[in-house]
Amino acid sequence: MSDQLGGKSEAGPVAEPLASLEEWEDFLVERYPQPKENSEFRDYGTNVKPGVREFYRQNHTQQTLDFVLAKKREYVGTTRREMSIWEAMEFLNTLVDDSDPDTDLSQIEHLMQTSEAIRADGHPRWFILTGLIHDLGKILCLFGEPQWAVVGDTFPVGCRYSNKIVFPEFFDENPDSKVAEYQTPNGIYSTGCGFDEIHLSWGHDEYLYHVVKDYLPEEGLAMIRYHSFYPAHREGEYTHLMNEKDRRLMEWVKKFNPYDLYSKGHQPPDVKKLTPFYQDLIAEFFPPKLAW
Repeated sequence: MSDQLGGKSEAGPVAEPLASLEEWEDFLVERYPQPKENSEFRDYGTNVKPGVREFYRQNHTQQTLDFVLAKKREYVGTTRREMSIWEAMEFLNTLVDDSDPDTDLSQIEHLMQTSEAIRADGHPRWFILTGLIHDLGKILCLFGEPQWAVVGDTFPVGCRYSNKIVFPEFFDENPDSKVAEYQTPNGIYSTGCGFDEIHLSWGHDEYLYHVVKDYLPEEGLAMIRYHSFYPAHREGEYTHLMNEKDRRLMEWVKKFNPYDLYSKGHQPPDVKKLTPFYQDLIAEFFPPKLAW
């Protein structure tokens, strides 16, 4: 099975532009290089791969407020199957890139790379666990969702698009760009309403947040829900919608972000050796089965 999986959505079937989901993640590392003093923002617009550019065109064109609300009705509070966290990891492990001979690591190894980097730095157990599971929402691909409804930098819908979102020009094709109510700074929201009250573009972050929201500290849940919300935690946008809780939690998202982006080059983890530790860690926080 390939992670070129697509499927139908409310917006209809589309061709998949990315060779693999990792192509999007590699682009993020290029767009958001590790911070250095006096570093300049990279010019990502001219040399980006055509598949990545097409992915963002589809994402920005089709992530409307109506689409997001429809996906929440479809997935939040409903159950497709019951799985433990470990079973969900094994399920995600079936999402492989058959077309890329250079992809040697399994999805579980990628997850453990993040969590082991966090563990090596002495962070709390809930932080380590958050690193392990933060991308499990990508099983949406295995439920038939197209790539543009699974990954991508997230952004609020129902209010004006920031020009610091990657490829903002593609929003011109989004039907919501023609709705005057949605194209003011606040849109359908109010100043200081808090991120809990806004609707972000749909994908693996929001989906997983709703699956695990009863079991992790709010800091870990913010890392899961907002780790792809780069316009906020990397670009400083949408501060007018934030409240004090958001400002506090966004600091934790910023602590998590380097592990998310820059841990993949680390030594591949020994999954067999580490499995008992992570199964115990999962059992400490989660019940035997969750609704997915």
